[in-house]
Amino acid sequence: MKILLTGATGYIAQRLLPVLIGAGHEVLCCVRDRRRFNGAKHASPLVQVIEVDFLDKQTLSRIPEDIDVAYYLIHSMATTSDSDFESLEALSAQFFKERLEQTRVRQVIYLSGIVNEEQLSRHLTSRKNVETILSSGTFALTTLRAGIIVGSGSASFEIIRDLVEKLPVMIAPRWLNTRSQPIAIRNVVEFLHGVLLNEATYRRSFDIGGPEVLSYKEMLLRFAQVRGLKRRIFTVPVMTPKLSSYWLYFVTATSYTLAINLVNSMKVEVIARDNNLREMLGIRLIGYDESIRLAFDKIEQNQVVSSWKDALTSNILHDGISRYIQVPVFGCFKDSRTMKTPDPEQTLRRIWAIGGATGWYYGNWLWRLRGFLDKLAGGVGLRRGRKSPTEIAAGEALDFWRVLLADKTEKRLLLYAEMKLPGEAWLEFKINDGNTVTQTATFRPWGLWGRLYWYAVLPFHGFIFKGMLRRIAE
Repeated sequence: MKILLTGATGYIAQRLLPVLIGAGHEVLCCVRDRRRFNGAKHASPLVQVIEVDFLDKQTLSRIPEDIDVAYYLIHSMATTSDSDFESLEALSAQFFKERLEQTRVRQVIYLSGIVNEEQLSRHLTSRKNVETILSSGTFALTTLRAGIIVGSGSASFEIIRDLVEKLPVMIAPRWLNTRSQPIAIRNVVEFLHGVLLNEATYRRSFDIGGPEVLSYKEMLLRFAQVRGLKRRIFTVPVMTPKLSSYWLYFVTATSYTLAINLVNSMKVEVIARDNNLREMLGIRLIGYDESIRLAFDKIEQNQVVSSWKDALTSNILHDGISRYIQVPVFGCFKDSRTMKTPDPEQTLRRIWAIGGATGWYYGNWLWRLRGFLDKLAGGVGLRRGRKSPTEIAAGEALDFWRVLLADKTEKRLLLYAEMKLPGEAWLEFKINDGNTVTQTATFRPWGLWGRLYWYAVLPFHGFIFKGMLRRIAE
């Protein structure tokens, strides 16, 4: 059958896509910018990519009429540029519904959040509103509602991991006693695939959760136990939601916007209501401890399929990579250096491994300091790291950079700065003429402050960039 997969570069969709391909379905992947879609990873004659911006109604005409099923996996919880994500989600859902009513789609499958409280967070209220909009369509809607999703690369997993691995003792907010029902990412994908054209699930909603109900404090302690770590947690009633958000933001790799939304959601219990969907589909629920072990198996084998950090909505991802991939020339400052390398292949491997646990090859303490200052200024900092220590693709996060281009054939890596800056910055590595490495930093300042910033950091650039290129090329 022909399936429309929205949010195709997002965390859930990248896990679901291989399952759909493996089942022999033709999949149309909706992306805002096709450069972000890793075609090499999903190389298959069954996969097509179409560029659709669900906030631009005209682009939805690219969705063909002969689709059978559509997965709606779009949300704006992690947006860094728009505070009113509720209206954006509602508008996106409305445009989607109107377009699909003009197609032959039989079923829409929507992944939402568990809503079992009268007082919902903004995030869960928005999810519920999207479900209401979609349910008014002429097609059959199947809604799956999940709480905390545990898997390698998921926001919940990475935040818990950051807290447990970095803090032997935690003074934590009271909402850590709130209960939730975490579910393994494998089970989420099984449910999403299992309801496909299952008429018993048409026009119905189902809560999906794992086999255990745990408080967030219990989740942290159980995570520590699985990893062989001893941790102590003390909860205090004096932490306001704002202080809690700052606590998450500075200790973990999350953005401040996402931290606010997570804190507001974590104050509400998300426990799945009983239903017979698991029995209907024959799914074995994976326990919390086992889901952690499975996640680390993927991490240790460098097989993390998707990460919430790559799906994080930033200005560059909202505008599209294509608008930034042409590095400007006029009105810019440049620091360009070249060096011969005796081993181009080894140099290329070093370039492809830059950042994350590998570091930046020279002056790493200065890079860490810059990341810390960026966090203080409300930026992303260095904690995002990278998904794989050896492989990288366009659209992925790399510390406080975003990958614009990663082409091994051209031997070129192009990065765009997502740190807080009074301007725009690019960093490019390229191997030319067989054995010449070119490293270019480009900065386009915004007014006087941008120019003053460039001259202020120029001495550090001379120190860092020279040493970095030498370590890469040697």
